[in-house]
Amino acid sequence: MSAPAPVDPDELAALGALLRQRGYHFTTVTPATHARVLGRAAPDQSGAPGLRDVFGWSKPFTAEQIDAAILARMRGAGVLLDDAGTLRSAVRASTIGRQLYFHSAYPTADADAVFLGPDTYRFVRAAGHAIDQLAGQSGATVRRAADIGCGAGPGAIMLAQRFPEAQVYAVDINARALALAEVNRRLAGTANVECRHSDMLSALDGEFDLIISNPPYLLDPDQRAYRHGGGELGAGLSLRIVEAAIARLAPGGTLLLYTGVAIDNGEDPFLRQAGVLLEGARMAWKYEEIDPDVFGEELDTPAYAGVDRIAAVLLVARKGGV
Repeated sequence: MSAPAPVDPDELAALGALLRQRGYHFTTVTPATHARVLGRAAPDQSGAPGLRDVFGWSKPFTAEQIDAAILARMRGAGVLLDDAGTLRSAVRASTIGRQLYFHSAYPTADADAVFLGPDTYRFVRAAGHAIDQLAGQSGATVRRAADIGCGAGPGAIMLAQRFPEAQVYAVDINARALALAEVNRRLAGTANVECRHSDMLSALDGEFDLIISNPPYLLDPDQRAYRHGGGELGAGLSLRIVEAAIARLAPGGTLLLYTGVAIDNGEDPFLRQAGVLLEGARMAWKYEEIDPDVFGEELDTPAYAGVDRIAAVLLVARKGGV
């Protein structure tokens, strides 16, 4: 299958606007669920695929089966894959609330794939709820904020919408993610989001009032950037984010870290290590289990042999009290 041309951000943004005009919406599921849905025997393939088939389920189609305006925008944006006349989209489009986000097509096998899935929905919801609680308790002003490992940008965009006067930095080491985050920022109309290539916060100066993150937390044998957390049972990146927040939060500043933790024989190694760091820095913090069982299929892999479960958690840590 031929590779698409380099993505044109103007054309891709125009494609996103066109999809919204057509009433497009799609909730992205886990890769395992996606594979199950695609593996079902379809009784009738004679009808033209819908927009959800093309941009949600990453199904193939032909030029004759899709609206000409959509096809022209895909070609102009450089997201049209062509295998001897059988076409596919190089991107998926997911909706969270009223916002539309482009990210990588299924399957996300490339090392620089840009992933959005159920964790993203949980992250945005949990972080938004935590922000509302903090605002009610302290009323602190957010002037500078950062989303570490922003991916397609939903977290940064959520921050920018809640704090329109703040400067929000969407940072990632994945150039492909930053390109899509920039398009998604434009679709959301959040001019106060700046996408930056940065390992943690190394490319940015100064302190931050709010840092959020939904980092990779699995042990991936291929070490794909969007999945591999490294360290003990995938907690390496999450612990680095805790360290970065301790160093770079302003007085009264808050870290909201949504991550996954491997529960080993009833113990949470990430909680143990993060707690030592936070107590040593005299940070006030609280820790909540959001979902007790995510990515259960990973327990069949050698990396998680003997592990009880993988849980999604939210860590809220603040300089000056929670």
